[in-house]
Amino acid sequence: MKSWSASDGISASLSASELRRYARHLTLPEVGVDGQRRLKRARVLLVGAGGLGSPAALYLASAGVGTIGVIDHDLVDLSNLQRQVLHGTGTIGELKTRSAERRIRDLNPEVRVERIEDRLTSSNALELVGRYDLILDGSDNFPTRYLVNDACVLTKRPYVYGSIFRFEGQVSLFAAADGPCYRCLYADPPAVDLIPSCAESGVLGVLPGIIGTLQALEAIKWILGLGRSLVGRLVLFESLQFSFRELEVRRDPACIACGTNPTLDTLIDYEAFCGVQENGHGGFEVTVGEVSAALGLTKDRSGGEGHGVGPMLVDVREPWELEIARIDGSVHIPLSEIGDRLSEFDTQRPIVLYCHTGPRAVTAAEILRAAGFSRARALAGGIDAWSCECDPEVLRY
Repeated sequence: MKSWSASDGISASLSASELRRYARHLTLPEVGVDGQRRLKRARVLLVGAGGLGSPAALYLASAGVGTIGVIDHDLVDLSNLQRQVLHGTGTIGELKTRSAERRIRDLNPEVRVERIEDRLTSSNALELVGRYDLILDGSDNFPTRYLVNDACVLTKRPYVYGSIFRFEGQVSLFAAADGPCYRCLYADPPAVDLIPSCAESGVLGVLPGIIGTLQALEAIKWILGLGRSLVGRLVLFESLQFSFRELEVRRDPACIACGTNPTLDTLIDYEAFCGVQENGHGGFEVTVGEVSAALGLTKDRSGGEGHGVGPMLVDVREPWELEIARIDGSVHIPLSEIGDRLSEFDTQRPIVLYCHTGPRAVTAAEILRAAGFSRARALAGGIDAWSCECDPEVLRY
């Protein structure tokens, strides 16, 4: 591994308590006092304090990384606690950055935490990334991954990449000197309808703990200059078979970010680049308030439902999800069966499709529109938004 030099923002001297705290590091000849000083001087930015950022933060802090920046704008939610071990029941509703700072400082008060309670955007990424020596990407969406990659390439900052999906995870180290970047592996983002969210697809709770810990390991190795890094290598982990595979990732000479003649010299609109905006409210989605109002208009004076006027409400989730919650009056047609059950859709009424949080319903709406149902739309935010904004008796999951 190539030599790495940390920033000089913190004194390299170790206090008596630090010598005691890091005793098991100091006895490793490969780390020792000099290595621990390097860790203390290091500045690492965590992009996200969620499933991947949680274990990474804990192990970077316990290892003695001197300054840990945490950028996240979300609040802790009960559904996070199945995998986001940085937070607890007592911090539900609190900003994740504040919850993270409290936990990190309890684990190691010698560490300085820099909270950034904001989104990472094209307007702030270069300045924020440039403050740190190494970036650890714990994001969960493609626009942010491409943003992190490009910001790191432009500022010449290496970053540890990690991603998870259901039972599988990936780890690598991108944007290092002479190494490939994320665009060398994925030059173009996948189609939006092929990108299920964690909420839609699920994830085994322990998986981000494994991948996030591997990210922390790679970050610590890089700071210390130990061993063989993951530059040029993508590690794939499959938890059900407990198998690791490794793919070689070479620097692409044609890469627009890090190739021989790069053309990317500024940050772009990453949501547009990843096609996220194409499936927004422009004809495909309808809000919870709009649907609630439309359904209310179909009530007759006796309290019964009108017919043929209000929207046809269609649940495209899986059968097991119906056992948890459903919206009264909806028809269940799973997404996988939409194409085979077109005859069941009412051609005389608007059609509103819903899933858990929205993406599957957008895909269903596209299928119906292609089949001639021009009034098919998706419920923005899905049944989760319905529960939050319209009917709290509908259970969230």
